[in-house]
Amino acid sequence: MKRLCIALSAAAGLFAALPASAQFQKPEDAIKYRKAAFTVMANHFGRVGAMASGKVPFDAKVAAENTELLTHLSTLPAAGFIAGTDKGETRAKPEIWSEADKFKAGMAKMGEEMGKLNAAAKTGDLAQLKTAFGAAAQTCKACHDNYRKE
Repeated sequence: MKRLCIALSAAAGLFAALPASAQFQKPEDAIKYRKAAFTVMANHFGRVGAMASGKVPFDAKVAAENTELLTHLSTLPAAGFIAGTDKGETRAKPEIWSEADKFKAGMAKMGEEMGKLNAAAKTGDLAQLKTAFGAAAQTCKACHDNYRKE
């Protein structure tokens, strides 16, 4: 798992260092990228959520591994919201582009909350994990409510 985390961190660093136009040959590529990033995030967030809600037994090591990944994964989707990606096979609302500063602030808030979730998971305390998970989930929900078509 450490190797995967290191590889994902390295990939995130590479993607963050490249301009968006160099990453994607066409808008559809950016849409696929951000969808994939959100899918992987949802998987890891769901694993932590299952522990926070008591659906699966709490495992501090698994929680810490998943939240560590989430801190890195949460930085990836923003690169896929480039010009021209408001059309096509996407649930992105037009407000992402018309309210770009608000949307970017929401993405930054998500990253902050994932960092707090990671810190809570590292304590090994389920109560702290539950609190941090709730805050992170609310941040995700707020963005979905404002910027994602159902």
